[in-house]
Amino acid sequence: MSKDSLDGPVTYTATDSMVLDVPTKKISLYSNATTKYKDLDLSAAKIELDQPTQIVLATFTRDSAGKMVGKPHFVQGESNMDADSITYNFKSQKGLTKTTFTQQGEMYVWGERIKKINLTDFYAISGRFTTCNLDTPHFAFRTKKLKLVNKKLAISGPIHPEFEGVPIPIYIPFGFFPLSQGRHSGILPPQFTTNAQYGVGLEGLGYYKVLNDMFDAMFRGDLYSYGGWRATLTPSYRVRYRYQGRLNLAIQHTRILSNDPKKEYDVNQSFNIQWSHSADSKARPGTSFSASVNAGSTQYNKLVGSNPSINFQNQLYSSITYTKNWNNKFNLSLSAGHDQNSNTRQVNIRLPDGSFTVNNFYPFQKKEFVGEAKWYEKLGIGLNSQFRNQASFYDSLFTFGTFIDTMQWGAQHSIPITLALPSLGPLQVSPGFSYTERWYAQQFFRTWNPTTNKVDSSISKGFYTARDISFSVGLNTAIFGMFNNFGKNSRVRAIRHVVRPSVSASYHPDLNGKDYYYVQTDTTGRLLHASKYAGSLYGPFSAGEFGGLSFNLDNNLEMKVKSKTDTTEEGIKKVKLLDGFGLSTNYNFLADSFRLAPISFYVRSTLFEKINITASASMDPYKADSKGYRINQYAWDGGGFSLGRITSGNIAISTSFKSKQGDDKNKLTEGQQEKNGLLPMTMEEQQAQLNYVRNNPAEFADFKIPWSVNISYSLSFITAPKKDYSGFQTQLSSSLNLSGDFNLSPKWKVGANTFYDFRGSSLQQLTMFLSRELHCWQMGINITPVGLYRSFNITINPKSGLLRDLKINRSKYFYTQ
Repeated sequence: MSKDSLDGPVTYTATDSMVLDVPTKKISLYSNATTKYKDLDLSAAKIELDQPTQIVLATFTRDSAGKMVGKPHFVQGESNMDADSITYNFKSQKGLTKTTFTQQGEMYVWGERIKKINLTDFYAISGRFTTCNLDTPHFAFRTKKLKLVNKKLAISGPIHPEFEGVPIPIYIPFGFFPLSQGRHSGILPPQFTTNAQYGVGLEGLGYYKVLNDMFDAMFRGDLYSYGGWRATLTPSYRVRYRYQGRLNLAIQHTRILSNDPKKEYDVNQSFNIQWSHSADSKARPGTSFSASVNAGSTQYNKLVGSNPSINFQNQLYSSITYTKNWNNKFNLSLSAGHDQNSNTRQVNIRLPDGSFTVNNFYPFQKKEFVGEAKWYEKLGIGLNSQFRNQASFYDSLFTFGTFIDTMQWGAQHSIPITLALPSLGPLQVSPGFSYTERWYAQQFFRTWNPTTNKVDSSISKGFYTARDISFSVGLNTAIFGMFNNFGKNSRVRAIRHVVRPSVSASYHPDLNGKDYYYVQTDTTGRLLHASKYAGSLYGPFSAGEFGGLSFNLDNNLEMKVKSKTDTTEEGIKKVKLLDGFGLSTNYNFLADSFRLAPISFYVRSTLFEKINITASASMDPYKADSKGYRINQYAWDGGGFSLGRITSGNIAISTSFKSKQGDDKNKLTEGQQEKNGLLPMTMEEQQAQLNYVRNNPAEFADFKIPWSVNISYSLSFITAPKKDYSGFQTQLSSSLNLSGDFNLSPKWKVGANTFYDFRGSSLQQLTMFLSRELHCWQMGINITPVGLYRSFNITINPKSGLLRDLKINRSKYFYTQ
């Protein structure tokens, strides 16, 4: 093979003509010319190939109106560029382009002349780079010298910015721009803020360090002029197809202006620990380990001034769980956890908790089935054992001694025996037997103190047991009804009603009456029936002998509706009117009083496939005296009509409306993300992103949705005894969450999010935002006029993640309590 020949074929096409000049050995292609050589693809209006030198020249042409036609386009590997002219040497793979435009990641680069020296390296003179994709960008950075390493980095000499083509006399001695995808170590720039209680501050200053493909860490800090600060360390780890997790350690030194005239500042030290871990279920089949920890000082959330969304999060929860399964026969679960309330400052720690379960096995079942199984072969026996350890204390009074004194433990063992009998036509009969035993670490006693006229309490620690046995037989069926006698012109074709009644008879002897006693609760001599195991981890068994019936009635309603446009059978669709509604109660024939249990009602529905409604209530069928205590007399006795007293209930209504969303052509699938070097985000990373979105909604306004509204309302009440047992009181809570946004114009969007507490008759928090679409830039204004921290924030920054920290920001916070 000749030394001057290429190591691959060159293919070329043209729609107009191809001219071969034999003396000079030049080939000219005209109109839509293309040349392909290995991974190189070149297209232009005109292409000339010089065979002796293996140099190709591509140029454009102009139409009769003088418009540029067939601008050269060059693609090789990951290099992609457009230019007025392209000169390229097939042998050396070097080239020179004039008036060239190329894209590197999120950056668009233009150069008067660009020289390609190898497959990845380029040099440019009189360059311009920006993240705006317009021919005349809204903003750009100008430089005389620029070097590009494809998909890795760009290095420039002195640069200066320009807006709308107007240069700004601000010069930077050099520029360094990372172009590669994925994670990179670097400085995290801060945000300048002013806070009426904290002072002037820098928030978010830190450093991100990539240690390897499996481990990285981020350090951030907040500094305030009054002496307060906050530091967070967030390492994360991941091993693909095995496990991943993230740890967040935060220490906060709060020093804010005091409302007490005797001192200038209020000083507080607080901390917070968050840890999340999840394992791939395929890594170790049958075994799993997960963790979700959120613990720390009860005042931490309240004193974070830069994140208003967590100021009202009064509950913290943690859970660490390990599970092991043996061939779906035995299951072991070990866990540890905690919960704490920021208002009461009470902390509950559970360590360890566990359960061991033996799935139902059938001792009389044959190993090989021959014909239909006998009824006794369906007798199943199982085991469910649980144990718990818990300590409760107030964080302000915590000592190791307090932790030990408040520690209590308990266990519960249950052996269920089931038997699936053959159905009797439409009826299904299910007998059952259950034995349950509980172990307690303490007994709780209440005694009346005639000196103080109050109830005193005492605790006796030790090892105590209680057990309970129950027998039951259940009967259930389903009844269907349909009404379809509608007119011909009616869109409603039929209404279907399904009723599922179930009745069960059960009996359990009085094995725990000895654990109950009567205690005087007031000066009138009123007696309360109490258990020695009240307040224990698993609670006491019910007292007295029970032999009675339990009744449950479940319903649902559906409707068939005919479409206005589609008259075929496919045009008829089902609409759920009520997903479920019903009641349940039981009656004890052996009780000497209060035989009928409270009646529970419930209803759930999704109206118009938009409005979600769930409600429940409990009705006591007995009358009450002047102080609210039950008396053994039905509500409907003695004249008048009354079904009973509603003692508790709740209702929750939520809905969401939004206009039709346009297609997001820029959205990447998970496969495309991995192809571009972007790993899918973990749940913790998604949560961190969501927190940032909540705090800065204006930066993430979706102009493709013209409007959206989200409404949720909740109401709950319960009638509970007073602390001194002098009567009952109704505890009511009601709240409304409302959020929404709409486009004032195609480029302006306004929105708000609020929470109203009806019990306190106050607006707990209100956040509003205004966003302006500026093509490659965006402006966001976030205002929180109501809340623990009132704030104002305005930000103008590029949309590109590459230049996201190049922003103008003004933030101000006001502490209201």
